[in-house]
Amino acid sequence: MTRILGIETSCDETAAAVIEKSGEKTEILSNVVLSQIADHAAFGGVVPEIAARAHVEALDGVIKAALDEAGLSLQDIDGIAATGGPGLIGGLIVGLTTAKAIAAASGKPLIPVNHLEGHALTARLTDGIDFPYLLLLVSGGHTQIVYVEGVGRYQRWASTIDDALGEAFDKTAKLLGLPYPGGPSVEKAAAGGDAKRFAFPRPLKGEARPDFSFSGLKTAVRREATVLAPLIEKDIADICASFQQAVTETLTDRVARSLARFRETHPGLNTPTLVVAGGVAANQAIRAALDTLCGNAGFRLIAPPLRLCGDNAAMIAWAGLERLEAGLEEEDTLGFAPRPRWPLDQASAPLFGAGKRGAKA
Repeated sequence: MTRILGIETSCDETAAAVIEKSGEKTEILSNVVLSQIADHAAFGGVVPEIAARAHVEALDGVIKAALDEAGLSLQDIDGIAATGGPGLIGGLIVGLTTAKAIAAASGKPLIPVNHLEGHALTARLTDGIDFPYLLLLVSGGHTQIVYVEGVGRYQRWASTIDDALGEAFDKTAKLLGLPYPGGPSVEKAAAGGDAKRFAFPRPLKGEARPDFSFSGLKTAVRREATVLAPLIEKDIADICASFQQAVTETLTDRVARSLARFRETHPGLNTPTLVVAGGVAANQAIRAALDTLCGNAGFRLIAPPLRLCGDNAAMIAWAGLERLEAGLEEEDTLGFAPRPRWPLDQASAPLFGAGKRGAKA
């Protein structure tokens, strides 16, 4: 039996969780997530200094709550997994320093985890899927398609050349005066809107390259909103519906190219898998469109439960456990430095056109 304590502080959620694995059975014993949405709402986005301070104030209590909910003490834990990057450097320092202190005091191994690997492996925790599979990671900081060959073995097949999709949702919401976080607000408004009213662009749709682009779509939304100002409720609903439709069509067109490539790479797999993860994976319109796409292409779509789509510590604990079992723990973990940029696929060069973000993607 192996029990791992996970700690996640890469952005604006302070989280801790305990995962237990006994034989082939894995259980989430606790998964405590303290959101900072209220702290950042007035600013329409995450303020790094506020986030770091909130982590300092809350993390000890969140870890205690996770252990209490699991009915365990630190003596019952076999390892400490903590997000080492990518993310906001202040939050990473808080979580990783706390994890190092716990590991040093308890004599337990420390496993620094790439936040993106947490998302990449979540479907193995929830659905027990086998390697290899495709991952569509869509969040506030990342939009990429990754070929997942095994624990620690990843190939980036596509990425955004400008904005991440979650960022596009947040900026659209802020432009329209909708509450933060933007993703759920835009989705809610879109439910009552006319998706055909505005002919927003579908960036890169139809092009051979498999990558994503959302800055032009965001600019088109701003242009229409400026022309219509002041906006009435119907305008906002129609813009959101049209924006969401453009995003959905763009995603499915881009993802289809990677599905075809995966088929060519693994012609013998009867029902290959596409995993969609990250905060934007909670959008029901996007899930439905991807489900249809996968069905038509002979793929199975797996999306983690909504509570595991956003940032959480259960995925960090699980990734730590997978790395521990695979023998991938680093030698000097107490000397590990937090990494604000930490590409999951470290062999691929940064995308041309993505600027410094390419190193993160």
